[in-house]
Amino acid sequence: MQSVDADSASGPKFCVIVPAAGRAERFGGSEKKPFAKLDGRPIFLRTLEHFTGRPDVCQTILAVAPEDVEMVKSKYGANLGFLSIQLVAGGARRCDTVAAALQAVSPKAAFIAIHDAARPCVTSDWIDAVFAEAVKTGAAILAAPVYGTLKQVGDSMVIDKTVTRASMFEAQTPQVFRADILRTAYSRLPKIGHEVTDDAELVELSGASVSVIVSDASNIKVTTQGDIALAAAILKSRPTKAVPRLGAFEEAQW
Repeated sequence: MQSVDADSASGPKFCVIVPAAGRAERFGGSEKKPFAKLDGRPIFLRTLEHFTGRPDVCQTILAVAPEDVEMVKSKYGANLGFLSIQLVAGGARRCDTVAAALQAVSPKAAFIAIHDAARPCVTSDWIDAVFAEAVKTGAAILAAPVYGTLKQVGDSMVIDKTVTRASMFEAQTPQVFRADILRTAYSRLPKIGHEVTDDAELVELSGASVSVIVSDASNIKVTTQGDIALAAAILKSRPTKAVPRLGAFEEAQW
């Protein structure tokens, strides 16, 4: 697989797409999952802030459901403007949402990263590692080893068999791809005859290899209401880092 040489001054640039258009039916509650509060602040904003201050990120795109665009503009427009976030309307499926966001990606971005809006516990070290691996190989994702015993269960809720967990990993995000590799994969989307559950699968189906950077279960994806408390505990357990002074915006509360 072709690699991309880093520019001697600043290195290759990344566009980060954050899909937030899903129905989140398992989450429940009165508001959609990305807009739920995690320790007093919307989950999607906590997630976006992992990427907006990075010098290697030239563009960050938030993709929400079409019916949420005006609400997000009205309620969070100042936040998105301050963080230089571009807002686009997503689609019915995750892959449709990413496909819509791809149309807005800047030509300056040599690489495109996709990261779940509901995965606010990713760390800068993991982002550094998966970005670097994608530059080296063309395609890389975060994934956590599976340690539990896996059971294949039939429709009658009776165990059919125990599945070996050897070499099994749970895919996470960010998933990062050279821009041409991801665009080629998405050009094949209409020909795929089954539901594609992540971007790496689509890239695999296009014939490209995808490398794995090992993470762990603390890179949680908020799926149910109970996961919010777990994500908050994970964030509070980590060492705090010094926050750059923001001048006149220093007292701003997001």
